[in-house]
Amino acid sequence: SSYFLGPGDRIEVSVYGFPEYTGPLSVLPDGTIALPIVGKVDAAGKTTDRLTRELTVILDRILVNPAVSISLNSLRPIVVNVAGEVYRPGPLQLQETTNVNQDTEVAYAPPSVSEALVEAGGIRRTADLRNVVVIRQLPSGETVNTEINLWDALWSASLPEEMLLRDGDLVFVPRLAEGELVDRHLLARSSLSPDTVRVRVVGEVTRPGEVSVPPNSSLSSAVAIAGGPTDDARLKDVAFIRTDDNTGEIIQEVVDLRNLVDTYQIQDGDVVVVPKTTSGSVLDLAARLVNPLNFLLNLFD
Repeated sequence: SSYFLGPGDRIEVSVYGFPEYTGPLSVLPDGTIALPIVGKVDAAGKTTDRLTRELTVILDRILVNPAVSISLNSLRPIVVNVAGEVYRPGPLQLQETTNVNQDTEVAYAPPSVSEALVEAGGIRRTADLRNVVVIRQLPSGETVNTEINLWDALWSASLPEEMLLRDGDLVFVPRLAEGELVDRHLLARSSLSPDTVRVRVVGEVTRPGEVSVPPNSSLSSAVAIAGGPTDDARLKDVAFIRTDDNTGEIIQEVVDLRNLVDTYQIQDGDVVVVPKTTSGSVLDLAARLVNPLNFLLNLFD
């Protein structure tokens, strides 16, 4: 009863004793339905109960005591916009047209905020899940902002109430404020994170290049996914390069991976450099490999 009709919805109109006004109708792109003699009637932004009352008043002018009933036949897809700290921001169609079967009482479940974030490619490691905002425009034209704390859903024993989305909603995931810390390992393991992140593994590995790894992986896992080290790999001086989220500064570190075990958590965009036993400084090698002008030439060197 709280579902607002919109273009693309199909309804079943029944006027007892008047078959010319009985049958399925679609809500047109301009938000109206078309009836014989009556012409166009505004339907968008109204519930089926409200449209039933208004249509009864309209038909009462030309029919004798019309008995009107309206039910949902099929529901339009829900399209929302997701913005902020997600991997694929932009408009999303969250479901196909849903048929409503009155006989078997199939329940219609609108998508949730979490589903929208997953469909948008997952959240980035810089996402602030404590202050996710849903912006909704009501049929009256009023705009309502609702804040949702999804962080509690990752660690708390009691789940927060999920907000169900409507067509036209905007979901905004803000960025963590500078200095704010979250458990990135917990975030990477959550269902809200992407299935994989992209990492470049170059140098002495079997399959150098860009690889997709689970977001909770270590540096050694990324090397293993790239086919593992070659016989000439100098694993005690493996370098990895990443960009600091807050300052944009390039960070370079050298890690000993001779046991193929480490405690570093991989991040999207990281570069892992496995040097050759006869090469010079590993950081000098890393600088040459990640230089945009020399990367392709050195990739197969």
